[in-house]
Amino acid sequence: MEYLVALAEERHFTRAAELTRISQSGFSAAIRSLEEELGAQLFNRTTRRVEPTEAGLALLPHARAMLAQAAGARDAVVQASRAVSGTLRIGSEQCLGVVDINPLLERFHRRHPAVETHFAQAGTQDLLAMVRSGDLDVAFVATNRHFGTLAHRELGREPLVFLAAPDHPLVAGSRAVPAGPAQGAAPRDGRGVQWADLGDQDFVDFSGAWGIRELNDSAFGFNGVHRRVRCTVNDVHTLLDLVARRLGVAVVPRHVAAKPQAQGLLTLPLPAAGTPEWTVSVVWAGRERSEAPASHLLELLDDAAACGADAA
Repeated sequence: MEYLVALAEERHFTRAAELTRISQSGFSAAIRSLEEELGAQLFNRTTRRVEPTEAGLALLPHARAMLAQAAGARDAVVQASRAVSGTLRIGSEQCLGVVDINPLLERFHRRHPAVETHFAQAGTQDLLAMVRSGDLDVAFVATNRHFGTLAHRELGREPLVFLAAPDHPLVAGSRAVPAGPAQGAAPRDGRGVQWADLGDQDFVDFSGAWGIRELNDSAFGFNGVHRRVRCTVNDVHTLLDLVARRLGVAVVPRHVAAKPQAQGLLTLPLPAAGTPEWTVSVVWAGRERSEAPASHLLELLDDAAACGADAA
C-alpha cells in the first residue's frame, strides 16, 4: 500500500521508487503484483505520465487509512514499551520537498509525549552552525556539503526547474507546462531554457543562508553566467508571489513549482549537464546515545511523509 500511495502522489515510477527507497524494477514488480492480486489495473502508464485508474482512485483512500492505522499501531507499542524523556531541539529549512517536518514532529510527539520538543526554522548554513555549537540536536538541511565532523544522512534529491510568469519571453514558444499540483514541473527530457539564456534576467532568490541560494550561485558560476538578483526573500510563498507579479524569475526545486501557490506560473526544465540537484539531508552531532530523544527521531525517518504539493 505504501508503493500505491507513493506512485499516486508522484505520478512517476522513478520518483516513487526513490521516495520509498527501493529499486525501480522492484517497485514496478510490486505494483504489478498488487494489480494481479486485485485483478484490476490500478494505473494507466504512458511514456510521459502515470495516472491512477478509477480502480486505483477507489483504492487510494483505503490504502492511506491502512498506512495511518499501521503507523498508529506501531506508535502505540513504542509509547507503551519505550518511555523516553528529556529535550529534543530540532531545526529545519522551509518545506524541503523530500521530508515533511510537521507530520514528523507530530508523530514523534505521539510516540514520546514526555519529551520536551523545541523547533526552529532557519537557513541551511545557520542550521549547520547551530548543530555544531550544540544549540540544535538535529537539523534538516538542503545540502550534501559542509558537514565536517557532523554525522549526516542524505534523504533524497530532485531536479531544479526554471519558474516564470506565463507571459515571460523565455516561456513564449517553449514547451512549458503550468506549475501547480495539477501538472508539476516540465519533464527534464523536454526542451527547456539554457543557462546562457538566463544572464540578462532579473531574479528572485533566497538570502545567502538558504540552501537554494548557495546551489543557484554555484550553478550560475559553474556555467559562467552572471545574474541579477533583484529581490531577496526568506519565504517560499513570497518568492512565488513576486514571480507571479513579474518582478523576476526563479530557479527552484521541482516541488516548489508544484505548490498550489504556483498555480498559473510556468516552468521549464534546465539542462541536465551543469545543473545540480536539490539535495536534502539530516545532520546531527554524532554523540547521541541510543536512548537519547534525537536517536528516536532519526528512527522515524524511514516512515516520514514526503512534502506533497499541498503542504504549507
